[in-house]
Amino acid sequence: MARSATGESVLTRAVRVLDAFSAEEPALTVGEVARRSGLHVATASRLVAELVRHGLLERGPGREVRIGVRLWELGARASPTVSLRDAAMPFVEDVHAVVGHHVQLGVRDGDEVLFVERLSARDAVINFTRIAGRLPLATSSSGLVLLAYAPLPVQEGLLAQPLQPVTAAGFGTSAQLRSALADVRRTQAAVLPGHQHPDATGIAVPVRDGAGQVVAALSVIVPNDGRAAELVPLLLTAARGIGRSLGRSAASADGAGRRDRT
Repeated sequence: MARSATGESVLTRAVRVLDAFSAEEPALTVGEVARRSGLHVATASRLVAELVRHGLLERGPGREVRIGVRLWELGARASPTVSLRDAAMPFVEDVHAVVGHHVQLGVRDGDEVLFVERLSARDAVINFTRIAGRLPLATSSSGLVLLAYAPLPVQEGLLAQPLQPVTAAGFGTSAQLRSALADVRRTQAAVLPGHQHPDATGIAVPVRDGAGQVVAALSVIVPNDGRAAELVPLLLTAARGIGRSLGRSAASADGAGRRDRT
């Protein structure tokens, strides 16, 4: 594979180009791509043209560049969250029908929660998340649940860092965060009023797979009216349903694998 003068492969530089895009800024000029990726404009322009040619990027009417449909297709085809979303969606839809606000499904990716699904409503309370959007683990109810069941090195690594709460209600010290994580493990739920916005409360519960491992967080974002905790039993019931579906899917896949080997 061809390498640049700095020793980077073409693939590495292409990944840097793709990493320049975010959920908040999905369309960029070539100059912005170059700046964000740290590449020379000529190099960025050449890589963008190649990625456009393969459908991984596409150009808009103003020559801005955005992620292409083919890249989305490839990602959706290979994503390990596909079976999770398939198992979860009936339950997510049921919760949404009851709550009438935002219902979300998030997974942990490093020190962040990545939201893989979300249902909303026209008059729902304010919410800053979106599908394929991310938030730091310590700032949201979904993140808190996922952090509570993350490997110990992940927890201790985050607890050792300075915390950056979004609002005054957020966790400002490691002692506060450590106590909240213990509460999540004890109650199987996180209820965070005002941590992302003063008008909103996030409630999240863990979703377990067939082996009992926490693989996701199911959450709702509702008005900060002091009644959010009433929704915890609803979320726990839905999360158990998702877990049963994941268990059945895994059992079916194992059975099919054994038949194929015989």
